[in-house]
Amino acid sequence: MNIFSALKEALGSLAANKLRSSLTILGIVIGVAAVIAMVSLGRGLQASITSQLSGIGTTQLSVFYMPDPEIRNPQPLTTGDMQALVDPINAPDVKAVSASISGVGLVSFGSKSSSATIYGTTANYAELNNLKFQEGGFFGEEQVLGQSSTVVLGPRLADLLFNRTKGLVGEMVRIEGQPYRVVGVLQSLGQGSVSFSDTDMAVLVPYTTARLRLIPQGGRDQVDTLTVQVRDSSRTMQATEQVKQILRTRHRTPVGLDDFYVFASKDILDAANSITSMLTIFLGGIAAISLLVGGIGIMNIMLVSVTERTREIGLRKAVGARRRDILVQFLAESVMLSLLGGGLGILLGWLIGVAVAVVSENSGNAITPIVGIDSILLATLSASAIGIFFGFYPANRAATLQPVEALRSE
Repeated sequence: MNIFSALKEALGSLAANKLRSSLTILGIVIGVAAVIAMVSLGRGLQASITSQLSGIGTTQLSVFYMPDPEIRNPQPLTTGDMQALVDPINAPDVKAVSASISGVGLVSFGSKSSSATIYGTTANYAELNNLKFQEGGFFGEEQVLGQSSTVVLGPRLADLLFNRTKGLVGEMVRIEGQPYRVVGVLQSLGQGSVSFSDTDMAVLVPYTTARLRLIPQGGRDQVDTLTVQVRDSSRTMQATEQVKQILRTRHRTPVGLDDFYVFASKDILDAANSITSMLTIFLGGIAAISLLVGGIGIMNIMLVSVTERTREIGLRKAVGARRRDILVQFLAESVMLSLLGGGLGILLGWLIGVAVAVVSENSGNAITPIVGIDSILLATLSASAIGIFFGFYPANRAATLQPVEALRSE
């Protein structure tokens, strides 16, 4: 018996018991759909988290003032530290450094006002933090050195004050009662975006201006945060050690004690990818249990089929059917059940993913499930393997029946 004849006969046998075959296929459909849906959702979640975390950059280090309690005279971060970190001899893996200070103040336009975060930054802050603009741009080095009264508005704050986010360049707003000219409006970071600075409801001014007029500091050159851009993400660890060594030397901290903390944004991305990968595997493993249940269903229905068709098997053997022919016949039926269920399961799993994407988008936390070719191939191969594995015992049982005993069966 060739494979095509076996498949044709298998289809005829399954069609003769439509309800029983449909219920058996349903178990495989549910199992494959669960695997496809869970794996695609896990990958979609991973892609969503990775996209959000990419906003803080994978070649970025953030240095915070965080003294160890045992240090007697901790030294704050300063603009001098910023300049020292761009030394190509002591820090060859550092490409650029920006500094920022922050506070809270009242921002107003006309009769409208709102409390907002004030960031005093260097001219390269926007580039190092991947800030995008709806219009205008960032202030330059001349504005920083000249303590210019220029400001960049966050989009939510701009909309609150002006009821729009376009056509604002050149407008004047007041920060703590002092006039500032708008030179740019940022794009929104978006809901769920990850960043160390929430700029949607903020104003950004030159750090020299902020230090002089808006955010008094303990020292003239003191800053809150240093943002370090690494030349190559593969050199993040080396750049981190270079930054630490320079700051330890400048701050003269005791051995083993620091008055600062260096945080690599790449660590968040790596940790998130690791967690979501484990979650995807876990969800896929849980869903695979339903495939096992579907396989047991196939074995059960094939055993029933062998019992019901004992006389047919005996007659086939009596007229010359070989053991291999009977084995192939019943294996073809079990594999056909699995493949039909697998195909419908892939379609159902994809539809579940689409439904989840629509619901998540409407809820404001968009997750787009990713159904990869590897997932489809895995589901198809798994369905075939289940058909062969769980169909082999019933098929072998049918193939080993003695013709005389089979013909005696009622």
